[in-house]
Amino acid sequence: KSVDEDPKDTNIMNLPQFRFIKACAFLLSITSSANAFVPSKTFVATTPTTTFSSSLNMSINPAETAVLFIEYQNEFTTEGGKLHDAVKDVMASTNMLANSKTFMDAARSKGCTIVHCPIGFNAGHPEISKNPYGILAGVKEGAAFQDGEWGAAICDTMAPAEGDIVVKGKGGLCGFKSTNLDFVLRQNEIKNVIMGGFLTNCCVESTMRTAYENGYKVYTLKDCCAATSQAAQDAAIEHNFGMFSIPSVSSELIDTIG
Repeated sequence: KSVDEDPKDTNIMNLPQFRFIKACAFLLSITSSANAFVPSKTFVATTPTTTFSSSLNMSINPAETAVLFIEYQNEFTTEGGKLHDAVKDVMASTNMLANSKTFMDAARSKGCTIVHCPIGFNAGHPEISKNPYGILAGVKEGAAFQDGEWGAAICDTMAPAEGDIVVKGKGGLCGFKSTNLDFVLRQNEIKNVIMGGFLTNCCVESTMRTAYENGYKVYTLKDCCAATSQAAQDAAIEHNFGMFSIPSVSSELIDTIG
């Protein structure tokens, strides 16, 4: 620090623990800018006519079903977590943590495979570039999700039970990209993947897209996800969930299993 710097003038939003939140805001600003683009006269935009199915008039075989819980870690879920303040309002708006716990216990009792997908990094986050950008820059600068620390641990509410599977290797956004998730699902002869977690428009959506492209039947729990703002939450659910999954409500979907 400069000898002339007044500690009172320090901007709290420049502290490392807030960099992740700023990174999320940056990503949202990019989306807003893209939406503001006005096409040239040679291109005529049309309104999509596709209606995305959200019907739950079906029966899901639990033996072929995995429930994937993405990043239910203290950094997000728990007071004192580095990113909890960023998501707590959206969490509260749908009661997502309690909903997730209820769904997990019920799905486990019905015979579904329960899979936890935490993210984690070594001390100093050497897995991330020395010159990171976007959301991972905030993770590294804020020293979030460091292996062995309380913040990276799966929260007590969603703690794995005997027989649950914990995915290994997640150090990025997609739950499949750097992990053994696809191997785990195929070894367990899984055809249906139900998911929830953090962040709605980031790791959940990225994992949802890949699961869809990998040929799984995907269900995303609208009331078991949270983003850093209600606007981001609503936009992802309204515009993207139906393209790559069957958007579902946990209390309704659980009745279709078995």
